[in-house]
Amino acid sequence: MSIILGQRSLSRLEGVHPDLVRVVKKAATISDLDFTVLEGLRTLERQRKLVAEGASRTMKSRHLTGHAVDLAPLIDGKVSWDWPIYHRLAKIVKAAAADEKVPLTWGGSWRAFKDGPYWELPWAFYPKGK
Repeated sequence: MSIILGQRSLSRLEGVHPDLVRVVKKAATISDLDFTVLEGLRTLERQRKLVAEGASRTMKSRHLTGHAVDLAPLIDGKVSWDWPIYHRLAKIVKAAAADEKVPLTWGGSWRAFKDGPYWELPWAFYPKGK
């Protein structure tokens, strides 16, 4: 089974590193779980706002350089914040990354400040601007 990324999701991938875009698109082709792209490339102004609100803890977010995306599962057409569903989506995205041979870090696997929607290309493999 596969899902079709909507125009909103595709537009949110604009400015995102091509390797990460490939992974997201591959995930859609192998997914049995509908999902959406919440955010890709982020402005400095938006990042400042998210840090001020406590939704982010850094001004060095990979979103600022197009090296991160936020993905969320959709249940009955609505974004789900239910953690077990994020683990299900994580398996799909990790499989897509393996298929595409792209290293990827999931915010849901962090010890502190778990971030289920967050996926990034690691600094070690993708230095800023590369």
